[in-house]
Amino acid sequence: MRPLTDSLDSEQVGVSIARCEPGWRNRPHDHTAEDHEEIYVLLEGEATVVIDDESVELEAGDAVWIPPTATRQIRNGDVESAFILVSAPASQCRTATCADEPGSWATNGFIG
Repeated sequence: MRPLTDSLDSEQVGVSIARCEPGWRNRPHDHTAEDHEEIYVLLEGEATVVIDDESVELEAGDAVWIPPTATRQIRNGDVESAFILVSAPASQCRTATCADEPGSWATNGFIG
């Protein structure tokens, strides 16, 4: 996960780039507490985003909007994928390092 929010001097919108290994998935979570919505844009690869138990199949160039209260999970396909993750308002935590634990994001507001 590579957060871009600080380098863009953004105060209201969080932006990160995430590269996902084949077969990777994060923990299901929501952003009710932070009250921020997200947009996931798939730049390359194929992935499924599960939103409140509904599977949305994404191919490169597709995007999906997720409201704060919806539970979401990325399930990567058989090849590496790359996402741009946009959240508004921006997460309170503005820096991150990649998490080593499978199924978790870095500590940057993407864990519910």
